Amino acid sequence: MEDLKHFERVQQFAALSQRAYALFVRLTVLKSRAIVTDEFEINDVTTIWSAFSKTWMEIAASPQKWLSMQSASLAALSDALANSAEISSDRRFRDKEWERDPFAKAFREGYGVIEKVAKSALEALPAGTKEHLRVQFYTRQIVSALSPSNFIMLNPSARKRFLDSEGQSLLDGFENLLHDLEKGDGRLDISTNDRTVFVVGRDLATTPGKVIYQNALMELIQYEPTTKEQWKTPILLVPAWINKYYIFDLRPENSFVRYLVDQGYTVFVISWVNPDKRHADKDFADYMELGPLAAIDMIEKATSETKVNILGFCIGGILVTATAAYVAAVGEDRLATVTTLATMIDFRDVGEIGVFIDSDRLTALRSHMAEKGYLENYHLQDMFSMIRENDLVWSYHVNNYLLGRNPPAFDLLYWNSDSTRLPAKMLLWYLEKIYIQNALREEGALTLKGKPINISKIEVPMFVLATKDDHIAPWNSVYPTTQIVRDVTFVLGGSGHIAGVINPPSQKKKYGFWTGKDYAVDHETWLATAKQNSGSWWPFWEKWLAERHPDTKVASRFPGSAGSKIISQAPGSYVKIQ
Repeated sequence: MEDLKHFERVQQFAALSQRAYALFVRLTVLKSRAIVTDEFEINDVTTIWSAFSKTWMEIAASPQKWLSMQSASLAALSDALANSAEISSDRRFRDKEWERDPFAKAFREGYGVIEKVAKSALEALPAGTKEHLRVQFYTRQIVSALSPSNFIMLNPSARKRFLDSEGQSLLDGFENLLHDLEKGDGRLDISTNDRTVFVVGRDLATTPGKVIYQNALMELIQYEPTTKEQWKTPILLVPAWINKYYIFDLRPENSFVRYLVDQGYTVFVISWVNPDKRHADKDFADYMELGPLAAIDMIEKATSETKVNILGFCIGGILVTATAAYVAAVGEDRLATVTTLATMIDFRDVGEIGVFIDSDRLTALRSHMAEKGYLENYHLQDMFSMIRENDLVWSYHVNNYLLGRNPPAFDLLYWNSDSTRLPAKMLLWYLEKIYIQNALREEGALTLKGKPINISKIEVPMFVLATKDDHIAPWNSVYPTTQIVRDVTFVLGGSGHIAGVINPPSQKKKYGFWTGKDYAVDHETWLATAKQNSGSWWPFWEKWLAERHPDTKVASRFPGSAGSKIISQAPGSYVKIQ
């Protein structure tokens, strides 16, 4: 039996070696064909190097700054040595093997001291400059990468699994590594979930509905009713177009769409196309015209209603905000209420995403996208993963490669990895106008379809949800909506960008949310007096909807009736384009 196991492992190693060699040959050929070096990748390296050089020259020229960093480092060192047990609570080191193995424990404690000292020294840097932010961000990336948990010889859990499995875990890890390299065409595309478990339309996005409209940028889905009567005013959901629409319709137990349908709403959702070269010249105004405005026209045909409740998530919320301002600018009365989820309105402090966005980056992006006409989806995936590197990069490095395990099945991470490309013209305009110039909140600074817009002119009731631990849309950049829009209700959800939004009542008291009516200028001042509520924000929002827009009931509407026709079954075809 032992000889058979040995023989099987030798065969597996030989097969993996062949795959590795074939991958190496393929990548060598691809690189030899690349005549022009990608300026986008070069820009990353030069930008980081420039940030470190400028920062350290600044520190060297200022004894006061140097002393401040030294003082912070010494204080952190003293604290770390006095509280060395703190590192044991870090999820990277929770396995009991870290306590049992004195060699590993010593490395863990030493790493904890280094990490704490580095963090304190970096926090002593003056805040507010892009260079300092980059130095803090990339130094943290280096420190996280050097964690002893990331190396098989220093990780006692990985060593034990290697010995217990007689080397099988290492072979399985090598196979997982090759799979991720092949999947990314040489770029390490770390698997964060088991993609064999979920199928869109079978396990996710299963709420019954029909595609009733289609154009170059989106399909419009109308969902089948589950009640005999429905509220008169329909709801239009506008998702972000950097991922697929089914964040609103995951599994039945956490589907926002199913929840709304069961509450008696006529629900429509935009399913964005995954763009390619044909969409290179589509800009932000096209996303508005062919997205929410086209959808509202179609909803009127399907329901005979001239107004809709509109809701947008993330960049979809930015589009919804801009659309509401545009509708106000042209004097149309098409919106009953506006809701935005995890949607920044003030881009002066965008958190660590700001590391990746500036004028130089924009120039490099323009050159990078000149031929293809779009930005590949993995650039955004990598960016968002680096913001939470220990959770979204290194934990899977340990699980997949050192322990040789397959990642678990998780619907939110499956959706997160199902991202889309971005059209060149839209992306460049969005980054320049919205991110760099912060023009969304400035009166008349943005022009859509030839019309200057002003979000302070939005008069319909507006519900704004931010989430407390959001690293993508920091809530301090969402909160300023309260100081600009006239009729606004602000709610702060628990958790982060996704889990804080997809927090159904079935999860009972998992995260909770904060509410308060007195909107101080400063977000922390508001939070100090806000009321903390348990449970999901969904019923609170639905109650707000009823109070702000009293409605009547009508006979339930079915897709394909009235002025619409059925094109296909939900989830449609656009969501399946890779």
